[in-house]
Amino acid sequence: MAKGKDVRVIVILECTNCARNGANKESMSMGISRYITQKNRHNTPSRLELRKFCPFCYKHTIHGEIKK
Repeated sequence: MAKGKDVRVIVILECTNCARNGANKESMSMGISRYITQKNRHNTPSRLELRKFCPFCYKHTIHGEIKK
């Protein structure tokens, strides 16, 4: 009864604003905001992008799916 590949997969979402400006930050204590969530592989075959809160930018930004 078990399927070969799981339909729901775990994905990591990373702040696109922090990732773009990460090398240009003066303070190295700043980080990159990341969220972990799940998506349905059949319904969403493309990369996932969600608008989430980034504590480093201190505003809502677009978080895109990255590779593990």
